[in-house]
Amino acid sequence: MPVERTEHHELFKYYEVYETIGSGGFAKVKLGRHILTGENVAIKIMNKKDLGDDLPRVKVEIEAMKNLSHQHVCRLYQVIETSTQIFMVLEYCPGGELFDYIIAKDRLSEEETRVFFRQIVSAMAYVHSQGYAHRDLKPENLLIDEDHNLKLIDFGLCAKPKGGLGFELKTCCGSPAYAAPELIQGKAYIGSEADVWSMGVLLFALLCGYLPFDDDNCMVLYRKITRGTYENPRWLSPGSVLLLNQMMQMDPKRRLSVRHLLDHPWVMKDYNSPVAWHSRQPLGHIDEDCITEMAVNMKRSRASTTALVKEWRYDQTTATYLLLLSKKQRGKPVRLRLEPAVCEDSCSPLHQGLQTREALHFSEDEDAVIVGSLEFCSDYIDDCPWVSVANNKDMRLASPSVEKKCVYSPTPERGRTTAQHRQERRDRDHGQTSENKENIAVQETDVEIFALPPPRTPASSKKNARANKKVLTTPNQNANVNGTKTNAVTPKGGGSASKEPDKKRAAEFKELANVEILAFSPERRSRSLDMAVTGDSGKKKRGGKVFGSLERGLDKMITMLTPGKKRALRDGPRKIKVQYNVTLTSQTNPDQVLNQILSILPEKNVDFTQKGYTLKCRTWGDFGKVTMAFELEVCLLQRPEVVGIRRQRLKGDAWVYKHLVEDILSTSSI
Repeated sequence: MPVERTEHHELFKYYEVYETIGSGGFAKVKLGRHILTGENVAIKIMNKKDLGDDLPRVKVEIEAMKNLSHQHVCRLYQVIETSTQIFMVLEYCPGGELFDYIIAKDRLSEEETRVFFRQIVSAMAYVHSQGYAHRDLKPENLLIDEDHNLKLIDFGLCAKPKGGLGFELKTCCGSPAYAAPELIQGKAYIGSEADVWSMGVLLFALLCGYLPFDDDNCMVLYRKITRGTYENPRWLSPGSVLLLNQMMQMDPKRRLSVRHLLDHPWVMKDYNSPVAWHSRQPLGHIDEDCITEMAVNMKRSRASTTALVKEWRYDQTTATYLLLLSKKQRGKPVRLRLEPAVCEDSCSPLHQGLQTREALHFSEDEDAVIVGSLEFCSDYIDDCPWVSVANNKDMRLASPSVEKKCVYSPTPERGRTTAQHRQERRDRDHGQTSENKENIAVQETDVEIFALPPPRTPASSKKNARANKKVLTTPNQNANVNGTKTNAVTPKGGGSASKEPDKKRAAEFKELANVEILAFSPERRSRSLDMAVTGDSGKKKRGGKVFGSLERGLDKMITMLTPGKKRALRDGPRKIKVQYNVTLTSQTNPDQVLNQILSILPEKNVDFTQKGYTLKCRTWGDFGKVTMAFELEVCLLQRPEVVGIRRQRLKGDAWVYKHLVEDILSTSSI
């Protein structure tokens, strides 16, 4: 389905959007980056037409997440709604689902289970205290953040009874394997009591690695749940068996309440203290450091900025404040990059030099060019009036035209508006030769679109030597923008520079030299504004800090864009660190492992598409709908140096996926 630029303008105005990290029935989740703070976010994208009757569920989820603020509840940052789309910008949890963690570990020890379970109890005690029942508690709805803490998600089925949490509910909802008996029997039930049953099933899954009630046939599954009988494996401790029995009581009135779980002996073991369930980040809290940084950035007073934040509209202001607060809580500097000025066509920051299928931007740690997937905005890239696309079939670099370009706001000290800068630029352009026009972006320092900062540490002679290897000029142009002599580009494979392919490549390099807009990390942008070159910039030599950094960055960009290099990157599997969603094998030949998996997938009725060493797999239902979607990637482990298989569930029942993937990998004899 084509992506309408107008529908996504507001999203791209504030966020860079990257690869898909998950999908559900009617939603897709993509990795994003908030431009002002540089923080990673998860962007849940929903099409209203596809949602249909489920649209009220989304409204319920949004309203609940606006009212919940807890260290173990996933934070909502911003909601963007258009005529056809809803975007929910959420806290990003790089650890993935708790479910995948259980699969990787087979089962968790009692000690590790207790760590997670205390966090679950804390989250549920808070949610219940706010009058909500979650009603869909399961490992797939608990994510692991970068600090290995759990975050509760998916409040689409939650309920907040008007008569209070003790008010009876009648809607049967949730996942069958985790549903309490009273729900299955169609009886009226108390939401908090049903949640405790689900917590008991979840605790069993953590300790055992499988479900207490499970069957492929729903009717058989329902009978097992209504009987309430399950087998406790021999490795469970007496305390664990007792707690499970107390939580999975058939009579809801005999079940433990969440309040009793807070100081239960099993829960307190090794901690000697009840679970702390109060929010450490209550709603309405205002942090002065965050307000000050926003006030400076927005050129407003602190009082007016505070008043704006306190409206809690969950717009760009709310997102910026909450993300700044998150940075502060994690010990990161409370800093914003300067907010980009919107160009005359309301072009978003993402389109300012990043509007390509493969977005190019500088990393935070070095002047290396990073290639990141931006498939989400690729559908309308050719329609953007601000982009001229380099003639490269496999990878295109967006380059703004000379006449129209989006610029970043100048620093306040300069005291001139963007419109004044633009007019002065046009006046200067009028009197320039065509050759000078090509270089004007580097020479004009009053209208800096970007100014590269010096290296973080003094450049060594070795580093300078590397920077001087290649310079972005054609063989017959040996003068750079400062008038100093430079070396001609030598083709990688050697040979005469007069050959036709070399001329074509030199022309491409010349076009790359005119790139005027690149995306930097917030720290890099703030430093670049401080280091903006003044009147003597034209005297800087090629080996200087600014141009040396430019050459290193563009040199690496050329290397990445070289077809030979791209082929080399695809020729072998990725090298990654050991992760919990990677299955180790006993083999050292990745091609052999890949071929074994390819041979077994058709036998399991799994359709797949292959891209290098990654397989995107699907299974289909009786009515032509995708019932399961997941990825399998053959990769190399850095330590130990063996072949691994990374797996990721994208859609479908988690336990069905678990059994299917285990069956595929065991049958493949890897």
